[in-house]
Amino acid sequence: MLGLKLETDPRWVNIAESNIEEILTDHAWCEQKAASNAITIITLNSEYTDLVTDLLVLAQEELEHFQMVHDIIKKRGYKLGRERKDSYVNELYKFMNKGGNRLQSMVDRLLFSAMIEARSCERFKLLSEKINDPELSKFYHDLMISEAGHYTTFIGFARKYGKDIDVDKRWKELIEFESIVIKNYGKTETIHG
Repeated sequence: MLGLKLETDPRWVNIAESNIEEILTDHAWCEQKAASNAITIITLNSEYTDLVTDLLVLAQEELEHFQMVHDIIKKRGYKLGRERKDSYVNELYKFMNKGGNRLQSMVDRLLFSAMIEARSCERFKLLSEKINDPELSKFYHDLMISEAGHYTTFIGFARKYGKDIDVDKRWKELIEFESIVIKNYGKTETIHG
């Protein structure tokens, strides 16, 4: 369903497990950034009532996920570390059309967001299946389902409002681009790293 060309090497879970505090901190900040991204899309495209309505719900869910991760961090006696730079997301951002019209920019931002959700979903699935921590296994299984819904929301709005744009062609181009970018990742205890 997600269409990703390159799956994460399952050994990445071993890297994640080697520093649970770091993966949780990175994950918490990913959720915060996802909420901020949804708010940014709303701010830039406020004339689309259904998009605003659905992305408000999505942003609230992402903030709830941030809180859930933070609660796990506190429960385990860890502290939320400083915000992390997400090099994967920054590289994906380079794909976005910077010179197009507002509609092209919106479609690209929605597809960019769908891609991040797709990769997060894939990573959460892997964690849920392979991590040797029952609490985190269930937690990541539940989040995997949520991320799949977010992916569907973003790609659905891109298709709905990108009628004059070949959205499927643009999505395939992004999948190809992401398959090159992701080859450099999967080596650190971060959600996208």
